[in-house]
Amino acid sequence: MHEMSIALAVVDQVEEAARSHGATGVRTVRLRIGELAGVVPDALAFSFGLACTGTVVEGAELVTETVPGRARCASCDDEWAVGMPPRLICPVCDRATAELVSGRELLIAAVEWHDDPADPRVREPISQEG
Repeated sequence: MHEMSIALAVVDQVEEAARSHGATGVRTVRLRIGELAGVVPDALAFSFGLACTGTVVEGAELVTETVPGRARCASCDDEWAVGMPPRLICPVCDRATAELVSGRELLIAAVEWHDDPADPRVREPISQEG
């Protein structure tokens, strides 16, 4: 299950950023995940909980936002939601010249950490699309 490798990578990046800012814990990790990224949200949430064990991220809430898949036609410039399974034929001109413009994202959108319970800080973003 590749969700575990994703969770481990997220925890590593969040832990590194939190430690470099002197944080002693992480409250929330927000991810933007494209619907076409091939990530199973429940498996990622489970894996995230395991990956956090023994790190400053342990106990953090994982919040995910699904980014809809969208495509644009190179011929007529129409843009549409591709859905699942993805429809890559333009609904206007019926050509298969679509390029995906969103839906494959997998990025850390925000992290909320703390030095102590009375001092929350937010850092956005700490990674690029992957």
